[in-house]
Amino acid sequence: MKQILLVFIGGGFGSALRYIVSKNLNSFYPNFFLGTFLSNILGCLLIGILLGLSAKEKILTQNQTLLLATGFCGGFTTFSTFAFEKYNLLKTGELLYFGFYLLSSIITGILAVGIGIYISKHV
Repeated sequence: MKQILLVFIGGGFGSALRYIVSKNLNSFYPNFFLGTFLSNILGCLLIGILLGLSAKEKILTQNQTLLLATGFCGGFTTFSTFAFEKYNLLKTGELLYFGFYLLSSIITGILAVGIGIYISKHV
């Protein structure tokens, strides 16, 4: 039960922060959802750092990892919103924006995880 509560609390904070970021940044570019993009990329970087620290000499406990990686990062990042935004770009025929946003999100997200793990190894 304690682990579920940790994920719940972390997820709540992550979701609230994602809402704030998206609300304030998504309106800057009509066909590139900057808030969602930044939430996902920063979440990827953070989870890379957190899981890297967790693996490195057990710097984070299992409960801290659940709170921060599973909970906070899980709530802060959003695959469902990402998919919905891609669907809307397809529906409106914005194929160039669809392709650019899709590829840039996936490639940058994977790079951010790798950079986060690299950072955690050199802290």
